[in-house]
Amino acid sequence: MNNTFGKPIIPVNDEERLNALHAYAILDTLPEGFFTNMAHIIARTFDTPIALISLVDRDRVFFKANAGMPGVDTVDRGVSLCSLAVLDDKPTIFHNAPDEPCLLSNPLVAGEFGLRFYAGAPIKTPDGFNIGTVCVVDKTPREFTELDQELLVQFAQSAMDAIIRRKETVEQGK
Repeated sequence: MNNTFGKPIIPVNDEERLNALHAYAILDTLPEGFFTNMAHIIARTFDTPIALISLVDRDRVFFKANAGMPGVDTVDRGVSLCSLAVLDDKPTIFHNAPDEPCLLSNPLVAGEFGLRFYAGAPIKTPDGFNIGTVCVVDKTPREFTELDQELLVQFAQSAMDAIIRRKETVEQGK
């Protein structure tokens, strides 16, 4: 896996984290209305052109919901800023990405895409594993207040609740 961040992006508990993620059987599933609607609500709430509900797998990041980047459903883990956001229990915020030394070689920041702002809150399982993020992205630097961070964390908690309900529904249907 390519790592464009110049620092480790694989947590020490990655195997356990991946087992927790895979237990939800949500990777590579078709878009679902609830998650898609949620991504659009998140984008509107924060007035950003892009909002994602991402799941960080071994070598890639899968977008369960994507508002603002049509046709993109995965990206390499070593490129996605979501890979950084799952390393911490607090939101990861880059107000102006080119100012961050760890992002200088990242193609989403330094390349044609031109990412300038990123805010991602980890989606945390009940047993404490960060399996993905709810994030917002913009090509313009911006501020992100404490209230914004609190809202993003609440959206991440809601995404986890929906993932749990989805798994229970699938299991009941078997």
